Amino acid sequence: MGIAVPFPETQPAGYRWLDNEPVFDPERHLQLEAPTNIVLLEDLGYGAEEIATKATPVAASTPFRVLSDEGAATLIEIARELRQFVRPAGDRIQNMLRGGCYRSRWLRDLCTSQELSDHLEAIYGIPIAPHPMPVHLGHMNFEPNSIDNAIDKWHHDTLPLDFVMMVTDPHDVDGGRFEYFEGTKHEAAELAAAGQTPPPERTVAPDFPGPGYAIALHGNMVVHRAGPLYSLDERISMVNGYVALDTSRDDQSRSADLFVVDDHEVLFTEWAKMAAWRSSGRLAALIEELPFTSDREAVIAELERGIEDAQRAIDEMRAGERQMEHYGG
Repeated sequence: MGIAVPFPETQPAGYRWLDNEPVFDPERHLQLEAPTNIVLLEDLGYGAEEIATKATPVAASTPFRVLSDEGAATLIEIARELRQFVRPAGDRIQNMLRGGCYRSRWLRDLCTSQELSDHLEAIYGIPIAPHPMPVHLGHMNFEPNSIDNAIDKWHHDTLPLDFVMMVTDPHDVDGGRFEYFEGTKHEAAELAAAGQTPPPERTVAPDFPGPGYAIALHGNMVVHRAGPLYSLDERISMVNGYVALDTSRDDQSRSADLFVVDDHEVLFTEWAKMAAWRSSGRLAALIEELPFTSDREAVIAELERGIEDAQRAIDEMRAGERQMEHYGG
């Protein structure tokens, strides 16, 4: 497992660890199993030119087991303790938890575990690391306050790679199924512009056998949602984020969307560290690979590409708040 940015050794102001947590033990709490099938981006309609710049050609997996029975039971107990910290995410999600890995050591150690990252690396087929921004680790969505509100609307994620795991048993919930669109995000945008959402005949609702099962996702490229509830049951899911270690690939992040989601004291520092990591990787490649040339503009272009992640972060931080993107539903 690679590390993009080490997990901070200190907590942000206002965060404290849960009391009396168990210690995460991968031997007891993990039960990693392989998915039976992988869907590729080309299967969703993306072209080779666009796929070539992205983290991986993988779009989604079938559900696979992550947690043992003991691990799943521990996670739901921790999720219920963390429920007190839920907040809305703009007009997209009514009840979600961010920064849980700054409050639960067990959750932090699960989300950054080498065994889990190695497992996801084998599914994605590329070197990966836990996301450099810990707000993207152990994100949880909880049921809304009313069945008239969506758990999470149709969207593509603000980060490149993740898995979506059921925390509560999906068989105990009336509705609320995870769904993804068998199409591209460009098609989803066209549908949204026409006041439509992905049609049922092009929607996949994977069957999660129970709590602690997950689906690997190319979150920035696969349009998905948590479907509507038909009765107001406890429904919790968890998302854990990853990045490709190859910084020459597209960033695939929309960190500016997080202005209305995350504590700014946490967000700006994490965002800056991620941009610095990506820029340092690109600049290091430039140092090693730039040939002798008299083509001034080509050299300038390489330098600009080296720092574009840092420059984008600066520009977007200065521009300030914007609403989260989604496709309705």
